[in-house]
Amino acid sequence: MRLYKADLHIHTVLSPCGDLEMSPSAVIKKAIEAGLEIIAITDHNSTKNCSAYIKKGEQAGIVVLPGVEIQTSEEIHLIAVFPNLLIAEKFDRLIYNSLLPIENNPDFFGDQVIIDAEENILGIEERALINSSLWSLDEAVREVRNAGGVCFPAHVDASSYSLLGQLGFIPPDLQFKTLGITAKCKIDRLMAQYPFVKEYQLIRNSDSHYIEQIGTGYSNLYLEKPTFEEIASAINNTDGRFIKPAELS
Repeated sequence: MRLYKADLHIHTVLSPCGDLEMSPSAVIKKAIEAGLEIIAITDHNSTKNCSAYIKKGEQAGIVVLPGVEIQTSEEIHLIAVFPNLLIAEKFDRLIYNSLLPIENNPDFFGDQVIIDAEENILGIEERALINSSLWSLDEAVREVRNAGGVCFPAHVDASSYSLLGQLGFIPPDLQFKTLGITAKCKIDRLMAQYPFVKEYQLIRNSDSHYIEQIGTGYSNLYLEKPTFEEIASAINNTDGRFIKPAELS
């Protein structure tokens, strides 16, 4: 058992707000430079670029989890990660069907580029991924767990698109064990504002949209080995696995 350095909230060129320099080779190179051992690809409402980054990660010897950042109907962001690419791709079809059929405006939001590991453009996603799913928070959590994934609310210290920003509390029936925080979150300030946060694990991530952001927020996951099962146990704080968010430098 040991601590693994992880950043479980990274976007790619598929996210409309993601920089076009967030290519597989650039993301993996920067992640290794930052000392990360585990990362998750979490584009907005889509898993279509996970395959390219997983393949590049395998070549470089870094664990890359397929994931997604879901925007629920309440405009709450939820990070989900999955056991393998097949499950993530099946989930992608579910969440795609939950999005309104609104076309992306690349001039305003940016391009949504689907690529392979060699950075060849496979297509452009036309549906606007930046919009909310029709799923409520309850429905999104249920869909993720039914698919075999694990999830946690993203950047709860943020004023917008966060569970606390939108609701001001954590629904107990969803049984979250871990809450995501931003790279610059001051934990003592967060707990002073929301004392009940002390009951949860916190996971600090970078929410990277640009190369230089990768690894600026990270956490240490106490695992036997860097597998999905172990990481899921850490997120759920079971079997002696846990998460320790990095302190601000």
